[in-house]
Amino acid sequence: MARPFTLLIKPAGPDCNIACQYCFYACKAELFGGKSHRMSDAVQEHLVKSYLGLRFEQNSFAWQGGEPTLMGLDFYKRLVELQSQYGESGQVVTNALQTNGILIDAEWAKFLAEYKFLTGISLDGPKAYHDHYRVDRAGKGTFDRVMAGIENCRDHGAEFNILVLLNNINVQHPDELFDFFTGLDVGYLQFVPCVEKSVDDPHAAAPFSITPEEYGRFMSRIFDRWLDYGVRNLSVRLFDSVLNFLLGGPHTECTFARRCNDYIVVEHTGDAFCCDFYVTGETKLGNIMEVPIEQLAASQVKREFARKKTQIDHKCLVCRHLDICRGGCPKDRAMLTGIHKVPSYFCEGYKMFFDHALPRLRAIAQNIRAGQEPV
Repeated sequence: MARPFTLLIKPAGPDCNIACQYCFYACKAELFGGKSHRMSDAVQEHLVKSYLGLRFEQNSFAWQGGEPTLMGLDFYKRLVELQSQYGESGQVVTNALQTNGILIDAEWAKFLAEYKFLTGISLDGPKAYHDHYRVDRAGKGTFDRVMAGIENCRDHGAEFNILVLLNNINVQHPDELFDFFTGLDVGYLQFVPCVEKSVDDPHAAAPFSITPEEYGRFMSRIFDRWLDYGVRNLSVRLFDSVLNFLLGGPHTECTFARRCNDYIVVEHTGDAFCCDFYVTGETKLGNIMEVPIEQLAASQVKREFARKKTQIDHKCLVCRHLDICRGGCPKDRAMLTGIHKVPSYFCEGYKMFFDHALPRLRAIAQNIRAGQEPV
């Protein structure tokens, strides 16, 4: 039987209805040609049929982009029909949708609520911070339209999470961001640190990137605010992942997993890749229309890619945080060096955060084991 894995699917490829200045995926349009990229009905049906045919107990479909809502609501209505058709009794099927939220109107929100899609909405903080980089093709900010999408989710009971891309602007304001999101009564936050290569110098970070120290300071401050706010009142993905690890489970954030092998990316064409940070010719696994999906997930290319995570620098081997960090994401190791066997770009930031937060997180984990309140 195939080892369980998750699907990260890009049904509209790299296409998007806005033009975030820090987007890392828009350039992938060069791989596929044409001006518009959309998954066909044939690829959609084959994807659902072949994946559910593996009979995993847990079957996770994560729809991302680009912007996945560009497929239109009918695509997802057909999706749930196909999942019902090809799924068997006892199989648990979940759908997650990562979106900029702009197209979520009342009809969308009702659908997402009815079929229990977990919707992740990208929001970089208050209007001034969000609109700095997250603009449309006319250069206008998108904050008000995103907030309208969030309100539609609230009005119709659609569950949503918030993803925050930490850039050189908002990373300077942890307290303001924390107050903003808790003021919105957000239940789940994910902070993703941004680093990309400079266009002018491939060995330097782009201007919108954050430094390791900025990341460490930001997450340490957010951690302190989280403790004061009440750890049961807000879920923060990084803190959840570390707690799960301390309680004997796996990391829930792949950055710190031992191997990169828990999902595969499926593009709109059916082409499959190891990771959405590595959608390249070298990491292409094949096409689901030509090769069984379980063979793609277990292919030699995928196994070699997964092993790269374990090839860590000697400095990591003697680090006090090795077990909990595992060298971080390979993308962040190779970002400015082109070499995987070096410390992560964010290494010093991770150390700063772990040194600050681990004693308290260990105490929280101990209380949870004892059946007591976390703090």
